Amino acid sequence: MGNGFDDFGKIIIDQANVLAKEIEHLSGKNSRPVVAAIDGASGSGKSSFAQLLCCKLQAGIIPLDDFFSADIPDDQWDTFSVTEKLERVFDWNRVRALALEPLRKELRAKWRPFDFLAGIQQDGTYPMASEEKILNPSNIVLLEGSYSSCHFLEDLIDFKLLINVPVEERHKRLSLRDDPAFLERWHKRWDAVETYYFEHVRPKEYFDWVINNPALQSRPQAGA
Repeated sequence: MGNGFDDFGKIIIDQANVLAKEIEHLSGKNSRPVVAAIDGASGSGKSSFAQLLCCKLQAGIIPLDDFFSADIPDDQWDTFSVTEKLERVFDWNRVRALALEPLRKELRAKWRPFDFLAGIQQDGTYPMASEEKILNPSNIVLLEGSYSSCHFLEDLIDFKLLINVPVEERHKRLSLRDDPAFLERWHKRWDAVETYYFEHVRPKEYFDWVINNPALQSRPQAGA
């Protein structure tokens, strides 16, 4: 989600080094590929951090946004409750069947992402990209995106990371990259969902690691 390192600089790179070692250690203890979720609200820098970890870990990245529920007409989202939006925002079954489950079995993953840049179709839905994305097996898989630690995928996630950035800073970052009219609709539709998710469904205490702005705090894994 944009460049998440403007205010972190060298500190965030050092933190990535520490976290990479932690994930490598976890991978060494497992006989199958390890899946790490990189979670955080919009504008927190998840995509940039995932790319940084990918280079350090030789990991594969699954952008959760690829699995947005493009078949739901755009104006229908505003008829859903907060919990309904969270349940429907992504096609969780496709994430599991096409990406996570094959990669955990050391098989190649293939999926067609939704095509945001193509724009909304006449029926209000988004088209799917014409070409498949292909991700080859790797020892470490990074699932990157808001809600990536959600209970719908909980049994497939080995490590849960939260990037925690104050809302004012996140909104400032979003304002630098997105159209104001689009952002107005976005905030109206999704801000309450993010607040509900990170306060009630997946609060900070749930995660294995939390990267605050700018301090890194580690939390012991369950059973450790």
